[in-house]
Amino acid sequence: MQSHPGGEAHTRRMLELAALPPGARVLDLGAGAGETVALLRALGCEARGIDLAPRSPLVERGDLLRTGLPAGSFDAVLSQCAFFLSGDQPAALREAARLLAPGGRLLLSDLFFEDPVPLLKQAGFRLLRSEDLTPLWRDYYLEALWREEAPCCEIPRGKCSYRLLIARKEEQNGSL
Repeated sequence: MQSHPGGEAHTRRMLELAALPPGARVLDLGAGAGETVALLRALGCEARGIDLAPRSPLVERGDLLRTGLPAGSFDAVLSQCAFFLSGDQPAALREAARLLAPGGRLLLSDLFFEDPVPLLKQAGFRLLRSEDLTPLWRDYYLEALWREEAPCCEIPRGKCSYRLLIARKEEQNGSL
């Protein structure tokens, strides 16, 4: 599993930091080939994955900005390297918040060109953990460029960071 920086070890670290209960209902937004969905299921989670271009029978076709799934139906939403590519990180965060049950966890690793904390707060999340993994992303991306496997896309100029974020959905009144 190397479809994102750090591969399976990075995914397992995110799951460890989130401390999900056994049998948690987890949605992988931007699930691609379904590697994380398979891992989640092997770990006893009730997992689903959606992607605009699914590359596995484990993944359903769907838009992470407008999933159409019922509000509050997941204990956790996980996404690796997909919110930035959606073109609208604030909208992706709002949809993740809508999908989560109160107190649900967001497990996110992605590129950011601005401080992600205000974006999380605006979407109704409280940050529990943040790690700057920019060197990991840089190595991953340079290797993909070398192998001519990196997708070409418009990347804004400015300071870029690759962050691992674990956040909790707050109740409407701001409590957990």
